[in-house]
Amino acid sequence: MTPPRRTPDPTGPRRGRADGPSGSRPRGHRPGPTPTERHLPAAADLDRPRSGARGQDVRPTREELAAAADRTVPDVIAPGLGVLFVGINPGLWSAATGWHFARPGNRFWPALHRGGFTPRQLHPSEQGLLPGLGLGITNMVARASARADELTVDELVAGAEILTGKVARYRPAWVAVVGVTAYRIGFARPKAGFGPQPEPLAGSRLWVLPNPSGLNAHFTPETLGTAFGELRAAVAAD
Repeated sequence: MTPPRRTPDPTGPRRGRADGPSGSRPRGHRPGPTPTERHLPAAADLDRPRSGARGQDVRPTREELAAAADRTVPDVIAPGLGVLFVGINPGLWSAATGWHFARPGNRFWPALHRGGFTPRQLHPSEQGLLPGLGLGITNMVARASARADELTVDELVAGAEILTGKVARYRPAWVAVVGVTAYRIGFARPKAGFGPQPEPLAGSRLWVLPNPSGLNAHFTPETLGTAFGELRAAVAAD
């Protein structure tokens, strides 16, 4: 007698059971965040300004600004960033507050937003959010001064050497020097212009941006935003 034929299971073979083969996941399992996701800032942090970040700016007194000369400001940095921005040196407002590009009228933070690096304009006090966006800030020369032109050639050359070592240690994908004159002097590139540079820096691609200081009358907020946007496009295409 011919045995009865078995009717195929219309749902097909069962997969993904808790007691299944190696690599299967129990029902309801959710994978944990990737290393990148673990470092992203919370959405609420970027959707609205932090309490007290705007409208309640810290304004150092004249005495506090004078006392801030030659101080340093800690880097905002982490390994493997997408872009490490490099200022010339901290101003007195930055040294007094501990925030990079903190002086009112400095256009770094507006340009960063206009260029597409941040979803809204960050206040200098929110600089701690930058590594979560793959961004960081350091300076060629660590000591603060009232004006960048107070720095000596020797300081800029020494600062370029220190920066090279820092880039080799933290290995950002891109290094963006914010100030072409400081770059020309520090790295002995007298003919360097804005934009991508032919030589990498310690293995990282190198870009030169305009100085966002309010004293730089050659660039408006709009043209600064465009310059930052060109870097952002290069980073996105990488």
